[in-house]
Amino acid sequence: MNAADRAIAARVLAALDLTSLGEDDTPQAIEKLCIAATDGAHPAAVCIYPEHVTTARRTLAAARAGDVAVATVVNFPDGGNDIARVLRETRRALAAGADEIDVVIPWRAHLGGDCECGALMLRECRAICGKKVLKAILETGELGDPLLVRELSLAAIGAGVDFIKTSTGKAKIGATPAAARTVLECIRDSGGRTGFKAAGGVRTLADAGRYLALADEILGDGWATPARFRVGASELLAELRAALA
Repeated sequence: MNAADRAIAARVLAALDLTSLGEDDTPQAIEKLCIAATDGAHPAAVCIYPEHVTTARRTLAAARAGDVAVATVVNFPDGGNDIARVLRETRRALAAGADEIDVVIPWRAHLGGDCECGALMLRECRAICGKKVLKAILETGELGDPLLVRELSLAAIGAGVDFIKTSTGKAKIGATPAAARTVLECIRDSGGRTGFKAAGGVRTLADAGRYLALADEILGDGWATPARFRVGASELLAELRAALA
């Protein structure tokens, strides 16, 4: 592997949200995930279901890996419009020790004509999260139309989220370069303060590199640090570590 590819691998690893969102995940599986995250250069976060936040927090603390954040998901994967439920999920996840909340925006409600629900949900989550990181999941593969992706991206930015995330990884279509370009252009046009997370079908270094290159192209060199750029993946860590060995 050449020096350029190694540099990309290092940037992606530092921005990786190492993810396990299986319905049958056990505490032992989450412990194994967290140990893998700390065995070598660290990813930005582990992303797991709320019921595993305590296990992840404990395992990372035991490994003295305080630089690895614990991210979890709410309103996931359905993206319903019950704001009270989402706020309860968010409070519980934060109380359990989550550092980052990835909330699915109510995209079905938006498609049905309720264009206020998503922004309201995100504003309420923002108030609860305080200084904790809040990511809005758009489910871009289900939205399809770039105009809808743009509408929800701007609503999320207006609500003060820290990141816009493409997908849950549970839909038939996850992240795509076309959707990512739309989101990144909205971020650029809004001042570049909101971050971007590619998730859903990102399985290889080449996949991740495409999104990193898009971020560099649209927002400029130096923008895509882990504070503003993430990649959500469950199968990428070994390839990244091998590339850097």
